[in-house]
Amino acid sequence: MKKLRNSILYLLAFLVVVTLGACSHEEAEHAEGESATYTCPMHPQIVQNEPGTCPICFMDLVPVSQGGQNEGELMLSDSQIALGNIAVRRVKYGDVGSGTILTGQLVLDESQTDIVSSRAAGRIERLFIKETGQSIRKGQPLYELYSEELLTLQREYLLALKQHQELGNENPRFASFLEAAKKKLLLYGLTEAQVRNLASTEQLDARVTFVAPSSGVITEVAAAEGQYVAEGGVLYRLGKLGSVWVEAELYPQEVAQVQAGDPVQVSVQGFAGKPVPAKVTFLSPEFRAGSQVAVLRAELPNEESQYLPGMQANVMLPSRTDSSLVVPTDAVIRDESGSHVWVQTGKGTFQARMVTLGEESFNSVAILSGIRENDKVVTSGAYLLYSEFVLKKGGDPMAGHNH
Repeated sequence: MKKLRNSILYLLAFLVVVTLGACSHEEAEHAEGESATYTCPMHPQIVQNEPGTCPICFMDLVPVSQGGQNEGELMLSDSQIALGNIAVRRVKYGDVGSGTILTGQLVLDESQTDIVSSRAAGRIERLFIKETGQSIRKGQPLYELYSEELLTLQREYLLALKQHQELGNENPRFASFLEAAKKKLLLYGLTEAQVRNLASTEQLDARVTFVAPSSGVITEVAAAEGQYVAEGGVLYRLGKLGSVWVEAELYPQEVAQVQAGDPVQVSVQGFAGKPVPAKVTFLSPEFRAGSQVAVLRAELPNEESQYLPGMQANVMLPSRTDSSLVVPTDAVIRDESGSHVWVQTGKGTFQARMVTLGEESFNSVAILSGIRENDKVVTSGAYLLYSEFVLKKGGDPMAGHNH
């Protein structure tokens, strides 16, 4: 009797275990059936519990979890990805390059500017150059001056020359007198050729032609014909083109990116070649009056004189940030919510990620936070994904994120 009772108990226990196992299996199958739902990528209102085609566009349904897609996530079919030209690339560390490109202008190098002044008091009889912007070469006639003072110096030179010729052999002092008279003429701006011509012709002339002391470009004509000028009066300003300056304006947030001595790249408009290297020589210690800009000045070599003052140029500042995650500029979506990129999280699945931007150039931008190395970021078609999400979900993919 006791053995029969034990057998009955063992049998009941076995039946309970089998029943519970069967229930658990049915629940698992039921849960699995509920979680496997299918929807149309183009018409998310179509939802089925089994694979098939969309009754509207006849596209293949894609699986989706029971709870729907994750927040900010979008699913596309292979045909949609191909039609939208959606391309992805793994994120890597790199350098953005030049973070800032400034608009500048070429100006004359003031350190190489010459002032042509009158060597003696007199009247301007003739100006050979009357317009600014003209190029001149060293030794080219600039102006003709009538001066009684120069006429007196010529007489002294001819007298010393005659005394040296007649009495120089008897008294060596006359040679020193002649040399002193010649140096005085040279100090007053006459050339060696003019002194030799005076000695050979012995003809006095109160009108003396003065020549350019160096080659360059006339930047200012400060006198006129018939004008009386004092000794030292400014007649011309002459700029040299062996090197030119590039001046650009910096905003407060850009001042810290550059300092004197830094190399920069300069691209002059009208010259389609590669940017020319230049060197920053000056940063203004204060902002311009009435504005919030500082002046940057770089020296640009101009040995062939192809660059002229007044030309527009772009100045590319060097990057000062360490290596960071870099994505193309087109991969970043900017709106009132902030900045985000689309990351591929699975086959045909893309998720919007809020990112913090760093330094930026024309074609790339540094990402400080929001994505990790080797994440697959959409580099082409990001705006199409954004528009598709708004069309399907009717909202911002970044809605609800902490900005």
